[in-house]
Amino acid sequence: MKKYFIAAILLMVVSSTYACSICGCGGGNLYMGLYPNFKTKFFGIRHNYSEFNTSLLNNPAQYSHNFYNTMEVWSGFNIGKRWQVLAFLPYHYNIQNDDDLGHTSKLGLGDITLLTNYKLFATPFSSHVPGNVSHELWIGGGVKLPTGAFTVNVNDSATTLADINSQIGTGSLDLFFNARHTMEVNNFGINSSANYKIALANNQGYKYGNKITVNSIAYYKISSKGFTIMPNAGLTYENTAGNSLHGNKIILNDGLNSGSYHTGGYLFGLIAGLECNFNKISIGGNIQSPISQEFAKGQTNMKMKGMLHITLAL
Repeated sequence: MKKYFIAAILLMVVSSTYACSICGCGGGNLYMGLYPNFKTKFFGIRHNYSEFNTSLLNNPAQYSHNFYNTMEVWSGFNIGKRWQVLAFLPYHYNIQNDDDLGHTSKLGLGDITLLTNYKLFATPFSSHVPGNVSHELWIGGGVKLPTGAFTVNVNDSATTLADINSQIGTGSLDLFFNARHTMEVNNFGINSSANYKIALANNQGYKYGNKITVNSIAYYKISSKGFTIMPNAGLTYENTAGNSLHGNKIILNDGLNSGSYHTGGYLFGLIAGLECNFNKISIGGNIQSPISQEFAKGQTNMKMKGMLHITLAL
């Protein structure tokens, strides 16, 4: 078990991530996904990865290959039978390769997120259905703290959206609201979650777009002698509103129909993953691939996302 633990850590460390130079993505995002099964508390390390490519339709020589890489410590503990507190502490490594500056990178502590959830109910789904059937619903919210560095001057005419998207933090206090429902029938289950981020303006008047993310993941537990593997697959949808400065929407000045459209966009995709549990240790991950998307009128495309984690549940 020890050698597998070390191998997974190394795999997470050597992975890298990408971001988007003109679409307005990034900025204190939070991936929820499947939660670990724990009685009182859990502690773990996650690696989140995403890759975006941008090429201007009216000038393909202007391009950007951008990567977001986040190593994240996440933890949670239950308070009684109804309350749950969660904390996410990210460390970012952002890379950008473009036609102007070549290879650039930023790294550092990101914006810390704190959530509190309340178990609205946890009851048998129906006493008339054969087998072990149950479901539960959690609702809650929290804040994202401006602990990451936001070092650009947004009022400088030389500042670009690429500069803003490569920042480690947003410089703003943002609000999160989330809901999570799980239903299990014997070894089969479906986990559905919704997360809504309300972004507030930072001290320079810059505001990243609000974002809603919805996931629905089906899984099946295969257990033998204390070891459980759980293949899972599902769908994800996210929609990011445009960024703004001093209350005015950011207008893109590059590319097709320059000056006529805003930042932001949507993504609809597939999720496929695997979880492995042995005693109190869980190792797992997933990949996300787009089915349909539109960022910056199709000039920016998300290539893939991925997540790996090691978690100790108590």
